[in-house]
Amino acid sequence: MVSISRRTFVTATVAALAAPARGARAQEGSPRAGGRLSFVIQPEPTTLVCFNTTEGPAIQASTKVVEGLLTYDFELNPKPQLATAWSVSEDGLQYRFELRRNVKWHDGQPFRAADVVYSIGLLKSAHPRGRTTFANLLEAGAVDEHTVVLKLSKPAPYLLYALAAGESPIVPRHIYDGKGDPLQNPNNRAPIGTGPFVFKEWVLGNYVGYVRNPNYWDSPKPYLDALLVRVIPDGAARAVAFETGELDLGGSTPVSPLDLERFRSLPHLGQETRGYEYSPTLYGLEFNLDHPILKSPQVRKAIAHAVDPAVVLNVAWYGLGERTVSIVSPTLKRFYNAKVPTYSYDPKAAAKLLDEAGFPLRGRWRFALTHDFQPFGENFKRSGEALKSALAAVGIDVTVRGQDFPSYLKRVYTDRDYDFTFHPFTNMFDPTVGLQRFFTSDNYRKGVAFTNASHYSNPEVDQLFAQIAVESDATRRRALIDRFQEVVADELPVLPLMLSKPVTVYNRRVVGHTIDSAGVQGNFAEVWLRG
Repeated sequence: MVSISRRTFVTATVAALAAPARGARAQEGSPRAGGRLSFVIQPEPTTLVCFNTTEGPAIQASTKVVEGLLTYDFELNPKPQLATAWSVSEDGLQYRFELRRNVKWHDGQPFRAADVVYSIGLLKSAHPRGRTTFANLLEAGAVDEHTVVLKLSKPAPYLLYALAAGESPIVPRHIYDGKGDPLQNPNNRAPIGTGPFVFKEWVLGNYVGYVRNPNYWDSPKPYLDALLVRVIPDGAARAVAFETGELDLGGSTPVSPLDLERFRSLPHLGQETRGYEYSPTLYGLEFNLDHPILKSPQVRKAIAHAVDPAVVLNVAWYGLGERTVSIVSPTLKRFYNAKVPTYSYDPKAAAKLLDEAGFPLRGRWRFALTHDFQPFGENFKRSGEALKSALAAVGIDVTVRGQDFPSYLKRVYTDRDYDFTFHPFTNMFDPTVGLQRFFTSDNYRKGVAFTNASHYSNPEVDQLFAQIAVESDATRRRALIDRFQEVVADELPVLPLMLSKPVTVYNRRVVGHTIDSAGVQGNFAEVWLRG
């Protein structure tokens, strides 16, 4: 792990930061050059450069061409990519990065500090999380052609963990600067980067083709001659393609859970659950606190007692996850607090709380609610049905309502015409970047998706996040994050139920596809194919 001293500058060197999984790769044998990898993503990305999106398929396609300053191992320790060394000042207000030398863009132009300075400014203005990540940035400056310094107005203890290619890609200044709106730049659809693969073509609705970068800075990588990023909308067709060997690799659970079960008996296919540590996602209930019934904490706690997370996990999600009690992912070991208030499955306790809240049974029902599920597959619909059954047992009549995604977003974030929903809460690598948007008062933004849809407002939580964002001392910061978890677990604007466990499916001839926390969002420079 990189040691960051608050008393002096401490530089992290390449020698001290050996790449992860070398031993594992050695056990697989020596890398073999050549071959083409067929990698599936779904749905088709809207861009091939992810400086302005958090869209998963776009990130998976983008990171093969553009790179970040750093990568992160399975424990989220920083490792070199375009930066070979870095240091943080004693007061946490200055970050210094030494850049890799002799790196060229795919068009032959040299990679320089000016590219990093331009990219940081672009990310701050265009990336959905950039305004948070770089909120305290005063200035990004080039000391020389291979040194960049970021000066901050206040400490940003999460910043060093935000510099992966999928989160903060470095783009070529000479392609973007002075060329009009960066969002409309042709490079977004035919990218030039520093990465191991060079863009060849994008056949819409079919595939994105990449070829080996012969001038890659980490020679002799990449080992593959070509990479074909396939778009196959139909899940059954994806499953058949894996079975026949047409597809080599796919992340984010590319086939149905039933197909996963069947694949376990096929000797040429393997499954991997590592490689999602950088952006873990929890699923849980998000309540509309403006609802006249759900504004009662007793009602929300009753619902918590009425729902058995094991049923949601095992029946609706086929066991592809694990139980969690806090809104912070248990994979974020630096932050997870398992000692928050919890609500065991107890329908009798739920009924008692509902009675006390003034909602006794009147015949079969106490009141009615509508559950809106996100239209991202049968898992969400099945979750709604499981919740309907659980709440019916305590006298709550739930209507499960589906709609297309734009209608869902408008209903929840603009019209606020919803009662509760089953929602993904992507933690990212730090609560400031991943969770603050769901819980602070200033993130209640009508019309803005994936913000504080519950309309939760607690001055203590607002103050906690303000401190968490700037607290440099790891022990004090952990205490603040622990307190945040305790408060929201007690007040329950959100009921966390499970941590998702996405699955990567791979042909066993593919080696080196999951070497760190980025998984298939990595650059595939290490990937090679057995003969």
